[in-house]
Amino acid sequence: MSRFARIVDAISRVMLLISSFMLAAMMLVVLAEVSTRALFGFTGGGVDFTFTGGIELVRFALLFAILYALPWNVDRSQVVVDLFTNNMSKRAIAALQASCFIGYFLLALAMSYRFWGSISQAHLSGETTQDLSMPMSYIYAATLVGTGMLCLRSLVVAGRRIREAMGYQS
Repeated sequence: MSRFARIVDAISRVMLLISSFMLAAMMLVVLAEVSTRALFGFTGGGVDFTFTGGIELVRFALLFAILYALPWNVDRSQVVVDLFTNNMSKRAIAALQASCFIGYFLLALAMSYRFWGSISQAHLSGETTQDLSMPMSYIYAATLVGTGMLCLRSLVVAGRRIREAMGYQS
């Protein structure tokens, strides 16, 4: 395995860890929001620990939880229908998988291109989130990291499958 592929794999693994933290953060935000609203209701408005922005925090945490988990899991979540691949050789299956990963690469490349443009557009317009007033350019930049890594990881995995299809040992 090349050094580049190992670096991409390591970064993807760290992003998976960040994704798990995002899921935990999402759970804690929802728990805090429900608890503070219940406390507000029980006390008839006497105790008000409610906060704004919970929906945005959960929304962006979900975005990053999904997007940062994709690079590591891109080659682990494929559904293979044995009806179509049962009579194919291992090399043919590897070639078919390589074409799918090239498709993922192209999709992630297109998404990365759009987010790249959105960063400067949001920065120039001063676009912010509705409740927390966070600059959207930061959100788009963090999203670009996820789509960019998905692009790189898909390309690395496609390269591995192409090597398998050509008969090289991994």
